[in-house]
Amino acid sequence: MTIKEVSEKYGLSPDTLRYYERVGLIPSVPRTGGGIRNYDETSCRWIELIKCMRKAGVQIEALIEYVNLFSQGEETVDARKALLLEQRRLLLRKKEDIEESISWLDKKIDRYEKGLMTTKEQLFSSTKEE
Repeated sequence: MTIKEVSEKYGLSPDTLRYYERVGLIPSVPRTGGGIRNYDETSCRWIELIKCMRKAGVQIEALIEYVNLFSQGEETVDARKALLLEQRRLLLRKKEDIEESISWLDKKIDRYEKGLMTTKEQLFSSTKEE
């Protein structure tokens, strides 16, 4: 597939795809005899992984490390697993933070709906007591 087709399929700009390739997130995209990128199934699977991980908030640096480890072969299996476990731990922490924020917002919204949020003092009062 051409860069334009891949761009449309995955909702990423050609510049983003080129950047991902340049920093090593998409290992060796095949090229035509004329030097045009010709994304194959393997390249597309890397893009799918990158999109999923980026959507979850995984940093580019962690993805680069993962791809580098992957390219080193089977001896890096434990290191790759450890990296993924760490990313999972970080995501679970973010999930907890988001859930805590949603709970806080729900309590504040409930106070508005009950007509209790009428003064600045009430707005910033602790909701943990409620």
